[in-house]
Amino acid sequence: MFRALYTAASGMTAQQLNLDNIANNLANSGTTGFRAQRLQFEDLLYQNLVTPGSAATQQTTIPEGLQVGLGTRTASAESLQQQGDFDNTGNSLDMAIQGQGFFQIRLPSGDVAYTRDGAFHLDQNGNIVTADGNPLDPAVTIPTNATSISIGSDGTISVTLPGQTQAQQVGSIQLALFPNPGGLSNLGGNLLYPTTASGDAILGTPGGTEGLGTIQQGMLEESNVNVVEEFVQMIVAQRSYEANSRVIQAADQMITTAQSNRSLRPSEPLHATAQQIRRSHAALPAGLRGRQATRALGRRTCPIDACLSCHIH
Repeated sequence: MFRALYTAASGMTAQQLNLDNIANNLANSGTTGFRAQRLQFEDLLYQNLVTPGSAATQQTTIPEGLQVGLGTRTASAESLQQQGDFDNTGNSLDMAIQGQGFFQIRLPSGDVAYTRDGAFHLDQNGNIVTADGNPLDPAVTIPTNATSISIGSDGTISVTLPGQTQAQQVGSIQLALFPNPGGLSNLGGNLLYPTTASGDAILGTPGGTEGLGTIQQGMLEESNVNVVEEFVQMIVAQRSYEANSRVIQAADQMITTAQSNRSLRPSEPLHATAQQIRRSHAALPAGLRGRQATRALGRRTCPIDACLSCHIH
């Protein structure tokens, strides 16, 4: 029973973390380029009461044995890499990646982070930056007097200047790809950072043979969170949490019952005989009856109160 308490508690803890993850997915259902996460669980150690394959006799072995599990825990959070829907914004600096590539962002520390969020802006110097002011890497500067900005599917950025009919190229976008994008570490601000698990970045030009994808100007990739699926997962997590709490209640009741049975002494009669009642009356001070007699006798159960058929008192 004590084992059941801790096993059910591990299930409640796991589902609480699962609900936290579902809440984060729903909160970011409108975040550009957000990737939903799904928790993965694994069982804990098992207590071998009867080891499978152990000898039953000299000629036979136990085919399956008896192993009691000790609960569950959260093993990892899988990042779902499905492409989100595209939203046509019409903004010339908004870009979406049709494929599995990432934009490169230069951080103030000098490190390079990666993102799927293609909502870019211009700073006071004409540099293409994120909403937090971090520049695109490699850096691209747009002339302040540019009348139009054109971004090709291969990442080529061209601008048209006043008095010119021919667009001129001012830079190009380079994308990155990872062997295991699920191993990227989330930094917040729609930024990801490479780790040993993600592998080294594979750099290339959009539309190339590396499989980085192509650039779609004037569009943004929406979050890939499926709100209906998240609501279903939330209901499942809630019911699993309730089921584990019921197990704790049942185990607690069983422990209480076992303790109550242990406190009973089998030698004590449940009902008093008439002769026992008369002897108890004789030992009582005059005028004491019922509960007063119980306190006077110092016994847990007063024979006079226990016998409902006797009318001596």
